[in-house]
Amino acid sequence: MAQERRIDWFMLGIATVLALFGAMMVYSASAMFALKETESASQYTYFFKQIGFTVAGLVAMYVVSRVDYHTYQNKWFVIALVGFTVVMLVAVFFFPAINGAKRWIRVPGFSMQPSEITKIALPVFLAWFLTKKEDAVGEFKQTLLPCLAVFGLLAVLIFREPDLGTVIVLSSIFGAIYFAAGARVTYILGVVGSLGVIGALAVVLAPWRFARLLAFFDPCSSENGSATGYQVCQSLMGLGSGGVLGEGFAQGKQKLFYLPYPYSDFIFSVVGEELGLVGTLAVVVAFGLLLWRGARAAVMAPDRFGNLLGIGIITGIIVQALFNISVVTSLLPAKGIPLPFISYGGSSVMITLVGVGILLNISKFATERSAKSERETRGYNRRRRTA
Repeated sequence: MAQERRIDWFMLGIATVLALFGAMMVYSASAMFALKETESASQYTYFFKQIGFTVAGLVAMYVVSRVDYHTYQNKWFVIALVGFTVVMLVAVFFFPAINGAKRWIRVPGFSMQPSEITKIALPVFLAWFLTKKEDAVGEFKQTLLPCLAVFGLLAVLIFREPDLGTVIVLSSIFGAIYFAAGARVTYILGVVGSLGVIGALAVVLAPWRFARLLAFFDPCSSENGSATGYQVCQSLMGLGSGGVLGEGFAQGKQKLFYLPYPYSDFIFSVVGEELGLVGTLAVVVAFGLLLWRGARAAVMAPDRFGNLLGIGIITGIIVQALFNISVVTSLLPAKGIPLPFISYGGSSVMITLVGVGILLNISKFATERSAKSERETRGYNRRRRTA
């Protein structure tokens, strides 16, 4: 039976193309920064790191795609995964801050961003727990409270780094899974309202976040052009100068020390400047296709656990992509969050590809179930015609 299962090559192809495209764009966006920062005068410093993580992530994606996703339904695996994630999130506070934030664990020759792991750990926990409590999903004490406790613990630790962007992504994952599990509408509205109030307070009470909110309304004004709105303003200039077809690969100007960190959070602007509207639309379409295949795998999963797990993972990837693109195009206030597959960062690209690997395994079972159902339907129709 196992030999008959086939991988979703379309989903695998989309993820692979996006990841390799990301490595290519990281090279274009980081070459001059690499020349300036490294003593070896190599323009490939960031590219070599990114392509190494990309290849490792693609291998991990393929390996994970061959692991039965029911393995993650084991109680002790879930506890170990959540426990490891919490320990890593606590550990970041014992390392030096980088750009005012403690988000990374860095030792000689190795670094990681533990908050990325939560994008796998939270869906696994919620899918396991809400499957276990299927008959009591509408109960506050038995179901909602424990889910909120785990979500809240992860969110608070990440918020303290500080990293509001990842907290927003986790909130989306929580809401999507809890809604799909069949929760009461009143509970969902209560959770959404509470998170909205907390988010508003987090913005208003933090001066730098409130300044970004004000700059959002006119990022290129004289008051904001050289301060909080500078990055978004330069991003819009890059997108506008790209036109329909772009300036050409590696020919962009905004990445030449006008746009800060163009290879990470604002790499979509580099895509727009160099590849134009055609390039940016191609990226958006690719994410749309990934959403289609990921949602299809989740909806067609043969059991509740696979359904909820698939929904959580694809929600995290797509919400993060939409959030990043919205910030770069000034549809949302500026907030640092990487573009999945494409932004520079080993933790981000590897965790995203591992998530796709889980979706690929879920899709194998979904394909098998669909084929079996189709065979049964054909057999039933033949019996009706014979009768």
